Amino acid sequence: MKIAVIGTGYVGLVTGTCFAETGNDVACVDINKDIIEKLSSGQVTIYEPGLEKLFLRNQKEGRLHFTTSLEEGVKGAQVIFLALPTPSGEDGSADLKYILGVADDLGKLVTDYKVIVDKSTVPVGTAEKVHAAIAKNTTADFDVVSNPEFLREGVAVDDFMKPDRVIIGTSSEKAKKLLNELFVPFVRQGNPIIFMDEKSAELTKYAANAFLATKITFMNEIAQLCERLGADVDMVRKGIGSDERIGRRFLFPGIGYGGSCFPKDVKALAKSASEADYDFKILDAVMDVNEKQKMHLIPKIKDYFNNDLKGKTIALWGLAFKPNTDDIREAPALYMIDELLAAGATVTAYDPEAMKNVKQLLGSKINFSERQYDALIGADVLLIATEWSEFRTPDFTKIISLLKNKVIFDGRNLFDLAKMDELGFHYVSVGRRTIAPIPKGGTRSVK
Repeated sequence: MKIAVIGTGYVGLVTGTCFAETGNDVACVDINKDIIEKLSSGQVTIYEPGLEKLFLRNQKEGRLHFTTSLEEGVKGAQVIFLALPTPSGEDGSADLKYILGVADDLGKLVTDYKVIVDKSTVPVGTAEKVHAAIAKNTTADFDVVSNPEFLREGVAVDDFMKPDRVIIGTSSEKAKKLLNELFVPFVRQGNPIIFMDEKSAELTKYAANAFLATKITFMNEIAQLCERLGADVDMVRKGIGSDERIGRRFLFPGIGYGGSCFPKDVKALAKSASEADYDFKILDAVMDVNEKQKMHLIPKIKDYFNNDLKGKTIALWGLAFKPNTDDIREAPALYMIDELLAAGATVTAYDPEAMKNVKQLLGSKINFSERQYDALIGADVLLIATEWSEFRTPDFTKIISLLKNKVIFDGRNLFDLAKMDELGFHYVSVGRRTIAPIPKGGTRSVK
């Protein structure tokens, strides 16, 4: 099948590459000339595990093409996917200017039947707006379908190739048949393709992300309570996660969620609810708690230094909002960096993939280390903000030899409390007791 994908960000590039992998002829379109030149020359422009191998194979086989010309990209395409950004507006609503702008242009190019698919996360009613924008400039037959993506950065290729479900919102039997044919190769193990109306499909994506954000936030609230009551959030997590009605996933406490989806989508759903004259109180609470949770460790760091961070150096492991991505959008690390710098501290950071993006954002405001342990040289304490696998089993002997103080503030609960106790660290995590060393001539102080 001939397919066009408009937009080459995370969603667009993964979508185009994976459709090519199942034998389709895919043209990816983007107005950014620099990005298209890089992609055309075989350079993957995002970091996503497993993507490069598929990308290079399908480009070599001639199934994956790139162009800045919308007309060239959609020529002969039966299905056109819109994978364009929908950033948050000042009021929290999703900005549809990119999608509607392309829809307006598509209307001038649609001369025979095509299915235009909203792959971007969009508010309820967007399919109707896209249909109207296209219809202004064409008399040809076409359908607009909602097909929300459920890709997790870091495992997006697996999510696309082996989806839990495929959601397709359309009332057109013609579009259903075409898209069913397109997606069947991805659900051979029996996971469902669920057809529904366009508005329900649009709301399904927002509802899914808002629910997961709520689940994360609930555990962060439980972690706060654990610290005050002397309970261990890891034990609570295991206790409730074994209940099949709750499940084990998205129950890990930390320093808040970030990324391109959860913050934006929760805001957009709250805005949609407000426009529908509904006060969605849970979402307001989720957003409020998450903003505070990003700063959870900062008062503890300040307290350790008696509220004087001037002249102190903080080694920071992790900049991306989650592991296995270079995405720093709404990353908790950035919020903590701002607060630490404002308090007079110096920050030296290391991240396996995200340092380039942070350098572009912060420049010389912080220091960067090209190697994990070099970030510790001369630092007073270690702060962990992202749960990269390489941080989980570090060389503690090396950490002790490089840090000025045996102190770790762990925003992702990577280390075992007994291990930290045995090694004599002052160790602060989230929702668990603080391990404090034994003072000379005294007894251990455990908060």
